[in-house]
Parts: sequence; C-alpha cells; structure tokens
Amino acid sequence: MILCIGATPAAQRVMVFRRFQLNEVNRATTTLDGAAGKGINVAKVLKALGEKPLATGFLGGDRGQAIRALLQARGIEAEFIVVPTPTRQCITIIDETSETQTELVEESQPVAPQLYKELLGIVQHRLSGCRSAIMSGTITPGGPRDFYAHCTRLARQAGALTVVDAQGPLLLDALAERPALVKPNRKELAATFGRDPSNENDLFESMRELARRGAERVVVTSGSASTVAFNGKEFWRIEPPPIRPLNPIGSGDAFTAGLTWRLLLGEELAEACRWASACGAANALSLSPGDLNFQDVERLAPEVKIRKI
Repeated sequence: MILCIGATPAAQRVMVFRRFQLNEVNRATTTLDGAAGKGINVAKVLKALGEKPLATGFLGGDRGQAIRALLQARGIEAEFIVVPTPTRQCITIIDETSETQTELVEESQPVAPQLYKELLGIVQHRLSGCRSAIMSGTITPGGPRDFYAHCTRLARQAGALTVVDAQGPLLLDALAERPALVKPNRKELAATFGRDPSNENDLFESMRELARRGAERVVVTSGSASTVAFNGKEFWRIEPPPIRPLNPIGSGDAFTAGLTWRLLLGEELAEACRWASACGAANALSLSPGDLNFQDVERLAPEVKIRKI
C-alpha cells in the first residue's frame, strides 16, 4: 500500500475548444468531469502502474461525494474526512488551435484545526503496512505548516519511504524529519528560497540547501523542460521524451507517482527518474490528469535521456 496524502482534492472539469477567445461565447467540443488535486492524481497514476494506493484528505459537499464515488469506481481505496465546506472545482481550458492549456483553480476553504488532528490520526493508523507515504500539494488556508513534518515523522517511524512534493514552509518544516525524497518543481523551489527560477546556479545551490537541511534525495521538475536530480553527492539531468501534449496538467504528480514506484522497486535515483519522466509525458497525452496509459509509459521510457552533470 502507498499512502497518498493531499488535503485539497478537487473536482476537475476539462473543456476542449477549437479556438478559445476572451470576451466571447465559447462552445466546448468536449467536456470531461473527474477527480483531481495533487494527492488524487498521484493515487490515480499509481493505480495505473499496478500499485495499491490509498488516498486521504478532506472532502465536502456534492463534489466530495462524487470524488469518493469516482475513486471507488476505479478501485482506489480512500479514507477522507467529511468537512462542511464544499470541495473546490478546477477547470482546464484547452485551445486546440493555439495548443494552449489554461487552468482555472478555485482555492480551497479553511477547515477546523481539530480536523488536521483527525487526519493525522488516519495517517498514523493507515501507515501500518504501507511501503511509502507521499505528501502532495498545499494544505487548506490557515492549516498547520508542520503538518507534512508530522506525517514524515510518522512515516519514517513506520519504515515507509517518505516523499514530499510541496513548497514554502510546508516543505522547509518537513526537512527536519529527513524525508527520503523531496520533489518541488523549479518555480516552487525558487519561491521557497526567493531565488531566480531560470538561474542554474541558484537551482543547484537550492537543491544542495534542501539536502543540507535533511532531504536524502532532491528532484526538481520543470514542465516539459529537463528535470534535475541530486542524491546528495551527484547531479543528473533528465531530458523528457518528445511528445505533442494534449493536457500537461497533473504531469508533475504523475512524475512523483512514477518516481516513487521505481524507487520502491530498488532502482537508483537517475534510473527511477527515467520512468518518472515517462509517466509525466504519458500523462500529458491524456485529456484528464492522472489518466495515463501504462503502455505509453513503457514506450516512452527508452526515449528519456539521462546524463550526469
């Protein structure tokens, strides 16, 4: 079992337009509704890779009920805390003519502090027998900044591989508990340390800083550009396979899922990143985030290029 912790799930709607124009009436050619949010995306990809994920977080209202039903239909185990506020809605607008993807994100609503204690109780209970715990994305406004730190501590005590995909205080506080892997993207890492995301020297120094503060491994993704991986001693650059993406939303989550999958198989970091990159690319070939095809992953993995820096 792999525990997928994400406090802010979302109902995800993808709308495809031949040409999208501002200040005009736009008619979608395709509309897809599903479940998303970083933790749920990770769980969906892990399921597609043949793993047994368990998703947890907060759900509320009719959207929350719909997400629970969608996960059940996919055979993904879940244990969510029901909250009075409705689960947020996110909308992806795909313009086929310009080949652009625009994400409209509804912010999550605050939850009572006591509910985080209850969620931590679920985490502690469910960690028994789990091979890994993945902490993904933001928490609700006003939530405890040390939440991922507590989760990391509990997971390490349970002998699980700890993965933190976050930024800012959530990430920095978790480092004190020595996570096995942290995986922000380049913009998130730059925002965490207040540095230029396009400056390679700043990137490498930020990655070293994460390692000095406690991260065993550091992987930084950058959308369709190259990923950089650091094991505390050596750096690698991972070039993704060439594809024509339909919707790259959720590809970072697919990368996290794929990386965890391969690390649990005992692979070294660079080779695990090969498969993670293939997962990210495969995700972008689907209209809905997290709905990758395993055959695409197998086909794309040999096309990923890895070199030591």
